[in-house]
Amino acid sequence: MKTVYIPFNERFGAEEICAEMKMCSRPEFLEQSDDQIPENSSFEYKMVIPDNAKYGIDGKLTSYIFLFHGLNERSWQKYDSWAERLAQDTARAVIMFPIAFHMNRSPKEWNNPRAMQCLVNSYLTKGKNLVRLSFLNFALSYRIKADPYRFYLSGKETINNVCQLIDQIKSGEHSYISAEAEFDIFAYSIGALLSQVMLQADPFNYFSTSRLFMFCGGSIFSKMNGESKMIMDKESFDLLKEYYLNHFVVKLEQKGKVGRLEQSFISLIDERFYKEKRESFYESNYPRIKVISLLKDIVIPTHGIKSALGKSSNSQLEEMDFPYKYSHEMPFPELPDNELSREYCFRKVFASAADFLV
Repeated sequence: MKTVYIPFNERFGAEEICAEMKMCSRPEFLEQSDDQIPENSSFEYKMVIPDNAKYGIDGKLTSYIFLFHGLNERSWQKYDSWAERLAQDTARAVIMFPIAFHMNRSPKEWNNPRAMQCLVNSYLTKGKNLVRLSFLNFALSYRIKADPYRFYLSGKETINNVCQLIDQIKSGEHSYISAEAEFDIFAYSIGALLSQVMLQADPFNYFSTSRLFMFCGGSIFSKMNGESKMIMDKESFDLLKEYYLNHFVVKLEQKGKVGRLEQSFISLIDERFYKEKRESFYESNYPRIKVISLLKDIVIPTHGIKSALGKSSNSQLEEMDFPYKYSHEMPFPELPDNELSREYCFRKVFASAADFLV
């Protein structure tokens, strides 16, 4: 098993994204606008290559899996064991690709507990009642409060990035992966929403045969609950929900920007939006989509996933429960008293993923 770090420089749709970033309101704690954050447009992504990986006659990998993470993540540490297990059990390389302004695509200060806690304290001293605000979610919370359109724009940018990488691979320009390589997706939490939009919209016609395995993800947005000290504070999530349920669609329609990508995202905001389009997609593509939800997950609840998948959820969705205290953010917490049961549950989830993605 080896891990390689590969540089990526944003190109696909960069001008359009940059122009839209300039229109977003800047939060008080940032001196620069989003388009002036260099870490976001030029970064490295990780790729885990198992010892049993398969290679073509060109000496390059013949298949790979994208792994997409959750919202407000700043470190890959939680996912290293996930990627290694997937790679080992499927004999496929796993690309750990960061969502825009997450992981190593954000300034280091956003992941600095002391710097962020100072900002939290400064807002608390102003007498504001900020439920669930913490140094972990401060950066995301206040970027959302300044302009909730960022949530969509980050996803759109990431989809452009992923398609750029696939294009690079298909053009034979990737150092490790063959131009003919097949790929699938393992997605967790908000990474699942990102993946659902990509598969349904298929903006560059790259995803027509790709399989998608979702863990703790796949819900209609209106039934998610992002209020968490590890995700965003209550005020921010309430604002985000209100914006996308009541204003976002009107804003796009006024701009005349409702193409395949936008329709796909809108159909996952709430059950009433593009319902026939969403249900038709899942009914016709149910063999290549599988989901595992958790009974006690309050961030991405099972009933929200059923709302997204519709009738096909009967064959696509499996709800699990673990015999220890877990959460959406930490499904496999490393606590001494649950080590054996945690390892059993971890293996069960990833055995299911590997069986589906192998």
